[in-house]
Amino acid sequence: MSIGQSASPLGKVRGLGSAREGGEHWLTERVTSVALLLLGVWLIASLLMLPARDGATLVEWLRHPSGAVPMALLIVTAFRHALDGMKVVVDDYVHDEGLRFATNLALLFLAVGGGAMALFALARIAFGVAA
Repeated sequence: MSIGQSASPLGKVRGLGSAREGGEHWLTERVTSVALLLLGVWLIASLLMLPARDGATLVEWLRHPSGAVPMALLIVTAFRHALDGMKVVVDDYVHDEGLRFATNLALLFLAVGGGAMALFALARIAFGVAA
């Protein structure tokens, strides 16, 4: 085997070489992790700087773009990161192809649905519909 080859001859015959899609997934996990770290620090700092910790103050804070826009980014990033992480767990531990597909599909629906509900609630607050 030469230095540039990573699969054994038996692995090549079985088709067990690189899937050629791990790099993008690895990068997405790292980017969303860093984004969540920064947005998490922003959230904690913003909450600590509020004059009061009651519901009315939080609603007023989220009605301004400086609160609502980063919160929307936090929601989207958190659901994307959670979906990617759960897909890795399913792909690693569910061996039946049909069950893996069904589980990944259910996870996708849950992530999109949960993110949409969270963004809808944020929009209701930001645009003044919620009391």
